Amino acid sequence: MAKPLSLAFDPIARADELWQERWGSTPSMAAITSIMRAQQILLGQVDAVVKPYGLTFARYEALVLLTFSQAGELPMSKIGERLMVHPTSVTNTVDRLVRSGLVAKRPNPNDGRGTLASITDKGREVVEAATKDLMDMEFGLGAYDARQCAEIFALLRPLRVASGDFTAEAAGPVASGTTADATVRTGTDSAPTSVPDTAHDSAASTPR
Repeated sequence: MAKPLSLAFDPIARADELWQERWGSTPSMAAITSIMRAQQILLGQVDAVVKPYGLTFARYEALVLLTFSQAGELPMSKIGERLMVHPTSVTNTVDRLVRSGLVAKRPNPNDGRGTLASITDKGREVVEAATKDLMDMEFGLGAYDARQCAEIFALLRPLRVASGDFTAEAAGPVASGTTADATVRTGTDSAPTSVPDTAHDSAASTPR
């Protein structure tokens, strides 16, 4: 986990002031910069928590997804769809989990060219322990209460709809202070809503 900067001023607020002086008021600039910095902070914190289990947060997400599936296994293509990442990233993630003994792979009997990934007993033990640790530190969001977390979720949802993650009709209403709508359901399996995190796929991100 990165050492706190402990600056005597807010660099994003200062950048916003300078931006206004040069190009005029652009609230979206300060907003996106804050979101990107928050992503760095949160990913660093949660990765530090799951690192003792041999995981990154991206690998943890994949384990949780398999845990949520009825049979404890999903096609590789479905994993990529649910986690909203590129197929190459899915392959890398699952292969690392296989090497750690947390996931197993086998041919998909319903798809001659497909592969199924299934969580192992060791994987289930690890995901339970890691989840407890992440919940204890509130996924890095301890500075917010439940209502504020629900507001953050609701505020970011229109952006995800606009980017095509899912349709506005599929989104439906969001119940304030609940996480009932924080799950995307397709068929009989359910998966946690994941932020489509381009940083996961970039060279600067934590490797899956």
